Amino acid sequence: MTSLAAFTVLVVLVGVERLAELVVSKRNAAWSFARGGVETGFSHYPAMVVLHTGLLVGALVEAYVREPHVPSALAWSMLGVVVLSQALRWWCIVTLGHQWNTRVIVVPGMAPVRRGPYAVLPHPNYVAVVLEGFALPLVHACWITAVVFTVLNAVLLTVRIRVENAALSTLSQEPAGA
Repeated sequence: MTSLAAFTVLVVLVGVERLAELVVSKRNAAWSFARGGVETGFSHYPAMVVLHTGLLVGALVEAYVREPHVPSALAWSMLGVVVLSQALRWWCIVTLGHQWNTRVIVVPGMAPVRRGPYAVLPHPNYVAVVLEGFALPLVHACWITAVVFTVLNAVLLTVRIRVENAALSTLSQEPAGA
Protein backbone atom coordinates (compact mmCIF):
# COMPACT_ATOMS: atom_id res chain seq x y z
CA MET A 1 0.00 0.00 0.00
CA THR A 2 1.38 3.41 -0.93
CA SER A 3 1.76 6.09 1.73
CA LEU A 4 -1.00 8.11 0.01
CA ALA A 5 -3.38 5.15 0.12
CA ALA A 6 -2.50 4.52 3.78
CA PHE A 7 -3.10 8.20 4.55
CA THR A 8 -6.45 8.05 2.79
CA VAL A 9 -7.43 5.04 4.89
CA LEU A 10 -6.34 6.91 8.05
CA VAL A 11 -8.42 9.99 7.19
CA VAL A 12 -11.44 7.82 6.34
CA LEU A 13 -11.04 6.00 9.68
CA VAL A 14 -10.92 9.33 11.52
CA GLY A 15 -14.06 10.34 9.61
CA VAL A 16 -15.79 7.12 10.70
CA GLU A 17 -14.70 7.80 14.27
CA ARG A 18 -16.23 11.29 14.03
CA LEU A 19 -19.50 9.76 12.83
CA ALA A 20 -19.43 7.45 15.86
CA GLU A 21 -18.95 10.54 18.03
CA LEU A 22 -22.02 12.12 16.45
CA VAL A 23 -24.10 9.04 17.26
CA VAL A 24 -22.96 9.19 20.90
CA SER A 25 -23.50 12.95 20.95
CA LYS A 26 -27.04 12.70 19.63
CA ARG A 27 -27.93 10.05 22.22
CA ASN A 28 -26.36 12.09 25.02
CA ALA A 29 -28.07 15.32 23.87
CA ALA A 30 -31.43 13.54 24.03
CA TRP A 31 -30.55 12.32 27.54
CA SER A 32 -29.67 15.88 28.60
CA PHE A 33 -32.77 17.45 27.06
CA ALA A 34 -34.98 14.82 28.73
CA ARG A 35 -33.57 16.04 32.06
CA GLY A 36 -34.15 19.72 31.35
CA GLY A 37 -30.84 20.39 29.60
CA VAL A 38 -30.31 23.89 28.23
CA GLU A 39 -28.29 24.48 25.07
CA THR A 40 -26.22 27.63 24.60
CA GLY A 41 -23.92 28.83 21.85
CA PHE A 42 -25.59 27.02 18.98
CA SER A 43 -24.68 29.85 16.57
CA HIS A 44 -21.03 28.73 16.34
CA TYR A 45 -21.84 25.02 16.02
CA PRO A 46 -22.33 24.98 12.21
CA ALA A 47 -18.94 26.67 11.77
CA MET A 48 -17.39 23.99 13.98
CA VAL A 49 -18.93 21.23 11.85
CA VAL A 50 -17.66 22.88 8.64
CA LEU A 51 -14.19 23.38 10.09
CA HIS A 52 -13.83 19.80 11.29
CA THR A 53 -15.15 18.42 8.00
CA GLY A 54 -12.77 20.79 6.22
CA LEU A 55 -9.85 19.30 8.14
CA LEU A 56 -10.54 15.85 6.71
CA VAL A 57 -11.36 17.01 3.18
CA GLY A 58 -8.53 19.56 3.13
CA ALA A 59 -5.94 17.01 4.20
CA LEU A 60 -6.96 14.62 1.42
CA VAL A 61 -7.18 17.34 -1.24
CA GLU A 62 -3.77 18.68 -0.28
CA ALA A 63 -2.24 15.19 -0.24
CA TYR A 64 -3.56 14.38 -3.72
CA VAL A 65 -2.89 17.79 -5.28
CA ARG A 66 0.51 18.60 -3.79
CA GLU A 67 1.77 15.00 -3.57
CA PRO A 68 4.28 16.07 -0.91
CA HIS A 69 7.41 14.17 0.00
CA VAL A 70 6.67 12.57 3.38
CA PRO A 71 9.63 11.93 5.66
CA SER A 72 8.92 8.71 7.54
CA ALA A 73 10.00 10.25 10.86
CA LEU A 74 7.33 12.94 10.40
CA ALA A 75 4.66 10.44 9.33
CA TRP A 76 5.26 8.05 12.23
CA SER A 77 5.62 10.72 14.91
CA MET A 78 2.46 12.51 13.78
CA LEU A 79 0.59 9.20 13.58
CA GLY A 80 1.57 8.66 17.21
CA VAL A 81 0.15 12.08 18.11
CA VAL A 82 -3.09 11.27 16.22
CA VAL A 83 -3.47 8.01 18.14
CA LEU A 84 -2.80 9.75 21.47
CA SER A 85 -5.30 12.51 20.62
CA GLN A 86 -7.95 9.88 19.86
CA ALA A 87 -7.21 8.15 23.17
CA LEU A 88 -7.54 11.46 25.03
CA ARG A 89 -10.78 12.28 23.20
CA TRP A 90 -12.37 8.94 24.13
CA TRP A 91 -11.11 9.26 27.71
CA CYS A 92 -13.01 12.55 27.83
CA ILE A 93 -16.13 10.98 26.32
CA VAL A 94 -16.09 8.06 28.75
CA THR A 95 -15.36 10.32 31.73
CA LEU A 96 -18.26 12.67 30.96
CA GLY A 97 -20.63 9.81 30.12
CA HIS A 98 -24.12 11.11 29.32
CA GLN A 99 -22.93 14.69 29.86
CA TRP A 100 -20.62 14.59 26.82
CA ASN A 101 -21.79 15.79 23.43
CA THR A 102 -20.57 17.98 20.62
CA ARG A 103 -22.91 20.81 21.59
CA VAL A 104 -22.96 22.93 24.75
CA ILE A 105 -25.83 21.48 26.77
CA VAL A 106 -25.92 21.64 30.55
CA VAL A 107 -28.44 19.95 32.81
CA PRO A 108 -29.46 22.26 35.67
CA GLY A 109 -28.59 20.82 39.06
CA MET A 110 -25.71 18.70 37.80
CA ALA A 111 -22.21 19.52 38.96
CA PRO A 112 -19.20 19.89 36.66
CA VAL A 113 -17.13 16.74 36.21
CA ARG A 114 -13.71 17.08 37.81
CA ARG A 115 -12.30 13.56 37.49
CA GLY A 116 -10.28 11.81 34.81
CA PRO A 117 -8.65 14.29 32.45
CA TYR A 118 -10.95 17.01 33.85
CA ALA A 119 -9.06 16.79 37.16
CA VAL A 120 -6.02 18.14 35.33
CA LEU A 121 -7.42 20.42 32.61
CA PRO A 122 -10.72 22.29 32.29
CA HIS A 123 -11.12 21.42 28.56
CA PRO A 124 -9.03 18.32 27.76
CA ASN A 125 -11.17 17.43 24.73
CA TYR A 126 -9.99 20.63 23.06
CA VAL A 127 -6.38 19.60 23.69
CA ALA A 128 -7.21 16.45 21.71
CA VAL A 129 -8.78 18.54 18.93
CA VAL A 130 -5.76 20.86 18.72
CA LEU A 131 -3.31 17.95 18.65
CA GLU A 132 -5.28 16.03 16.04
CA GLY A 133 -5.84 19.17 13.96
CA PHE A 134 -2.17 19.68 13.26
CA ALA A 135 -0.97 16.07 13.50
CA LEU A 136 -3.45 14.38 11.16
CA PRO A 137 -2.53 16.44 8.08
CA LEU A 138 1.17 16.24 8.96
CA VAL A 139 1.05 12.43 8.81
CA HIS A 140 1.26 13.08 5.07
CA ALA A 141 3.18 16.40 5.22
CA CYS A 142 0.05 18.45 4.48
CA TRP A 143 1.33 21.52 6.27
CA ILE A 144 -1.08 23.97 4.57
CA THR A 145 -4.10 22.12 5.97
CA ALA A 146 -2.41 21.85 9.37
CA VAL A 147 -1.72 25.60 9.54
CA VAL A 148 -5.10 26.73 8.18
CA PHE A 149 -7.04 24.40 10.50
CA THR A 150 -4.93 25.38 13.52
CA VAL A 151 -5.46 29.12 12.97
CA LEU A 152 -9.19 28.83 12.28
CA ASN A 153 -9.63 26.39 15.15
CA ALA A 154 -7.88 28.80 17.55
CA VAL A 155 -10.41 31.49 16.61
CA LEU A 156 -13.31 29.08 16.98
CA LEU A 157 -12.07 27.74 20.31
CA THR A 158 -11.90 31.23 21.80
CA VAL A 159 -15.65 31.50 21.15
CA ARG A 160 -16.44 27.90 22.10
CA ILE A 161 -14.54 27.92 25.40
CA ARG A 162 -16.07 31.25 26.40
CA VAL A 163 -19.58 29.87 25.71
CA GLU A 164 -18.82 26.60 27.49
CA ASN A 165 -17.33 28.31 30.54
CA ALA A 166 -20.37 30.59 30.81
CA ALA A 167 -22.71 27.59 30.60
CA LEU A 168 -20.71 25.60 33.14
CA SER A 169 -20.67 28.57 35.55
CA THR A 170 -24.44 28.12 35.97
CA LEU A 171 -23.92 24.68 37.51
CA SER A 172 -23.30 23.76 41.13
CA GLN A 173 -19.58 23.81 41.76
CA GLU A 174 -19.62 20.54 43.70
CA PRO A 175 -17.79 18.07 41.45
CA ALA A 176 -19.91 15.29 39.96
CA GLY A 177 -18.63 11.85 40.81
CA ALA A 178 -15.89 13.12 43.13
